[in-house]
Amino acid sequence: MTSAIDRQHVVIIGSGFGGLFAAKKLKRANVDVTLISRTTHHLFQPLLYQVATGILSEGEIAPATREILRRNKDVRVLLGEVTDIDLTAHTVTSVAGGEARTTSYDSLIVAAGATTSYFGNDDFATYAPGLKSIDDALEIRGRVLSAYEYAELEQDEKLRDEWLTFAVVGAGATGVEMAGQISELSRRTLKNDYRSIDPRRARIVLIDALDEVLGAFGTKLSAGAASQLEKLGVEVWLVEKVVDVDDRGLTVEDKSGVRTRIPTRTIVWAAGVKASSLTKTLSEQTGAPVDRSGRISVEDDCTLPGHPEVFVVGDMMSLKGYPGVAQVAMQQGAYAAGQIKRRLRGKADAGPFSYFDKGSMATISRFKAVASIGPLRFGGFIAWLLWLAIHVLYLVGFKNRVTTVLHWAVSFLGRGRAQRTTTNQQLLARDALRKLGTPDLAPAADVESKPEPESESESESEPKAARSA
Repeated sequence: MTSAIDRQHVVIIGSGFGGLFAAKKLKRANVDVTLISRTTHHLFQPLLYQVATGILSEGEIAPATREILRRNKDVRVLLGEVTDIDLTAHTVTSVAGGEARTTSYDSLIVAAGATTSYFGNDDFATYAPGLKSIDDALEIRGRVLSAYEYAELEQDEKLRDEWLTFAVVGAGATGVEMAGQISELSRRTLKNDYRSIDPRRARIVLIDALDEVLGAFGTKLSAGAASQLEKLGVEVWLVEKVVDVDDRGLTVEDKSGVRTRIPTRTIVWAAGVKASSLTKTLSEQTGAPVDRSGRISVEDDCTLPGHPEVFVVGDMMSLKGYPGVAQVAMQQGAYAAGQIKRRLRGKADAGPFSYFDKGSMATISRFKAVASIGPLRFGGFIAWLLWLAIHVLYLVGFKNRVTTVLHWAVSFLGRGRAQRTTTNQQLLARDALRKLGTPDLAPAADVESKPEPESESESESEPKAARSA
């Protein structure tokens, strides 16, 4: 048994599911909490694709972190990009507005999440944005909706076809949902809005280096999802690796080495993730190994070797093969907070962290979804209703739930989409800021990743929390 100790300072890095659940769990504990995040909002990433396709606004899936934690009086929220962690000095260095700040801690919870992985081809990002942030979603929405506008203006049939071709790389949940919604947008929402083009002629190509769609859901649901996508007019290209991307299309290569060019002006990358570069910093100080996705190995209680005061949760950690999904991050965040509270009360630590898998689900189109819950595998309308209920349950705040349901009603029951506004800023700002080296848009990982299959890896920054039953 440990003896009770004085009030401590807990620092949490990240406002994703892991960090947020830890902060909420520490309410009324004998601690002062500082939460440092590179954004001012908590992002409900399972619905980013709906922002990208005009169904929801960004505010409906990204409530302000301060608003969520406003009743947690002992929590202070700070904006900042964490650039360094000194495990010996017990300090965290963060940067915001060009100013560096050093924050001391007694206990530390690192939940900085992950970002898009291009498997060593980071130049692909210029023409194939990922879908991990609000900026990504707004840019993709601008690219997708602008493509129809430029197609309407184009007189050359070949160039018009380029504008009306949409490629989605990665046949995991996000890729499938994105392809399905572009199809719905083309075939339902926009079908009567143009005079020179027929949006229903749009070509949507879903590409993956693996041999199944939604492979984690099992062979039967995978085959059913592929069939549903094909009924929506989506071309499913499997066992095809993307080897080149530019402003006029992409090139794929099959396992025999044959390459095929797909001319397109709009590419969405949903093929992989890599952990925050903070894992490299932690690895150098502890000797803990980092895997090819940048995740650091932790002890059974989610702490770093030799540092029981430092917890690493969510996408950043590697433990017992647990997947990089939001449910793991939520449960680990709450577990880490619980461990801290036990120590403050002089109680023995709880046992090793154990993940309870609540299942997974993904939508394919309106009224069509697949769900995997324990031994159960099912799809169709029932799975879609369950998906709807789970997403409403996990949305933070009553206001968000109400407005989201209203927008879903407009989009799913009718043909309308409330969020079709696009601007040049959405299309151009990301690359401009990257060239300026803006810290908030700096890559989250500098890890040298080995090539791996181009299938989506769910993450805290791209959680399947709301795909969990």
